[in-house]
Amino acid sequence: MPLKPLLERLFPLHRTLASDGTDEALALVGDAMPVQAHYTLETYVPGTPIWTWRVPERYVVHEAYLETEDGRRVVDFANNPLHLVSYSNPVHLWLDWDELAPHLYVNEKFPDAVPWVFKFYDRSWGFCLPKNVYDQLPRDQQYQAVINAKFVQEPGFRIGVGIIPPLPAGEGPGVKGAMAGAMAGEMIIASHICHPMQANDDAAGVVTAVGLAQRLAARPLPPGSMAVRFLFCPETVGTIAYLAHHEDLLPRLKGGIFLEMTGNRSPLAMHKSRQGDHLLDRIANSVLRKISEIRNTEFVTRDFAAHPANDERVINGPGVNVPCLSLNRWPYEEYHTDADNPDIIHEDMLQGAVDVAEEIVRIYASNYIPKRTFKGPVFLSGHGLWVDWRENWALNRAIEKIMMRFEGDRSVFDIAEEVGLDYWVVREYVEKFRAKGFVEALPIPSETPAF
Repeated sequence: MPLKPLLERLFPLHRTLASDGTDEALALVGDAMPVQAHYTLETYVPGTPIWTWRVPERYVVHEAYLETEDGRRVVDFANNPLHLVSYSNPVHLWLDWDELAPHLYVNEKFPDAVPWVFKFYDRSWGFCLPKNVYDQLPRDQQYQAVINAKFVQEPGFRIGVGIIPPLPAGEGPGVKGAMAGAMAGEMIIASHICHPMQANDDAAGVVTAVGLAQRLAARPLPPGSMAVRFLFCPETVGTIAYLAHHEDLLPRLKGGIFLEMTGNRSPLAMHKSRQGDHLLDRIANSVLRKISEIRNTEFVTRDFAAHPANDERVINGPGVNVPCLSLNRWPYEEYHTDADNPDIIHEDMLQGAVDVAEEIVRIYASNYIPKRTFKGPVFLSGHGLWVDWRENWALNRAIEKIMMRFEGDRSVFDIAEEVGLDYWVVREYVEKFRAKGFVEALPIPSETPAF
């Protein structure tokens, strides 16, 4: 399904930490998510403690504008939500220039652009405008600043959640009695729904996550794979609120990907997990190398929490420690300005990010640790496990090496990497051993400390 049309519907909404626009965006996401995800909204009460944070209030803006003393309107929230500093306090003031100037924000690098500025937690107020407009404002007049806004409790702070399960045991290609999904655990895919009038940051990440969910629903993961949990919420505090309300979930989360800024023309960047050399990092690097070679494209690798760092710092943060990557196309010049609009978004870039995320998820979520139940070399031809060298020379040569690695200390991906074969080729072969009862599947271990 094309993803840019959904992005274009999300783009103009006044999406903040909690607002009517955010609720509308969450509803649009729900309409686009596959039915298999059983997408739901969770609502939290503003002011509720969530670890060291608190659930934020909703922000309602009735009107906001700045006028000169002769009634000329300089900026108006009704024309562009970016003109108002997000979460500005309500004001109705007459100010001279010296009093007003500290509350005006411009982008020095792009004088025609309206910047996006937020004061989510440091309550103040202000307006954003192009530098060219700012420079022409008279310094000898009075200005009327009007922000008719309020912070409210009801109907609460909302986030969207969906879960795509793997095929049940016994369905599709796989092994009956496969490792239960609860034992395999889950991956978490996160993107932030906030940022008004910002297309790439992060409506692009949201639609990329939706595209990934659609693909996993259309072609489910093999039986025994991890389930994939999708989280759509405001940046940082939304993920904190969700995990703080679901601490029992943390040991089941085996890995994650945070998606943002995926629609522009910059090369795709992978930010490593906090662990740095985790199995998830190695799988992601392998996928990126392979896809880049096939498509003759570039990719970038950065350290954990490199700029721009976002919700991976929560998922992979202190006391949670779920290995989490970030995929993005940072940097881009239009960042945090009104130039970050659908004009810079390209369908092929969105779909390319989905391609990478999908393959990482398919490998990581279907991966497991095979542990032998046999002694001595297996009688291959007697159990239908011999591979004809004329049909697959590389796999025939690797059989002994693969069998020697069923000691419960390597995953299928590790084995494939060590013998130099494609993961899916090795997994399909190892599954034949499991079908015969010669190996048992152990789950990828959790990195989360006990609560």
